[in-house]
Amino acid sequence: MEREMIFNPQFDGGEFFWQTSAGEAPARRIGILMIHGFTATVQEVRPLSERLHAQGYSVAAPLLPGHYTRPEDLNKVRWEDWVAAVEAMYQRLKAQCDIVIAGGESTGGLLAMYLASKHPEIAALLLYAPALRLTLRPQDHAKLLLLSPFIPWVPKKNMTDGGLWQGYPVNPLKGTLQLLELQKVTLPLLPDIHQPLLVVQGRLDLTVHPDVPDLIFSRVSSTIKEKHWMEKSAHTVILDKELDQVTQITLDFIRRTLEA
Repeated sequence: MEREMIFNPQFDGGEFFWQTSAGEAPARRIGILMIHGFTATVQEVRPLSERLHAQGYSVAAPLLPGHYTRPEDLNKVRWEDWVAAVEAMYQRLKAQCDIVIAGGESTGGLLAMYLASKHPEIAALLLYAPALRLTLRPQDHAKLLLLSPFIPWVPKKNMTDGGLWQGYPVNPLKGTLQLLELQKVTLPLLPDIHQPLLVVQGRLDLTVHPDVPDLIFSRVSSTIKEKHWMEKSAHTVILDKELDQVTQITLDFIRRTLEA
């Protein structure tokens, strides 16, 4: 199918499900669910997922409804549709693995937290710039509510050629309101999260509020919590110039937490 208004259309943004055989996988076969962010595609989590899969983990990533087609499609879905897609892929991965970790970038991290609050059997969380709170000002929120019935989307700033990110070069306004609603329903669920969690955020992130890691740490019931700031990375911290370090941090966390 032809992809309209997709930035970096040369990448494969479709969902994937990569299994490992029993002989290749780590002890107690571990599966990792990776969830992409708002307006992005599965390409956003693919480079890190490839590295995790190479270490013997099964890795799966759903394509969230409204993504990788046309921006107007993102204005037609609700946050519950994203949750349903994540739940379906989680159940598929759970059927194949002894242990499942949930993770994601930005809105994907938010969805991973929501999922973990509903499934205490999830073993750990990998949160990369989790979008629990944005740098959106109150006046921006008010403008969003006012304009969304009349304007389908607004162009993103600072979109440039190159890079590994793929998705819409615009922000669909009604879709953005669904993201804000997902934040609203997830925040009171944080005390239900008890899993070990890793939070990685770029110091140059202009999208997710810098207070988010501390906000998460103060609300969850987890006893194992790790926070890492990547000094040279922006919002898409799993696609940026410190991907090697982020990969090693992730592998160390998984091995220390689940394979000891």
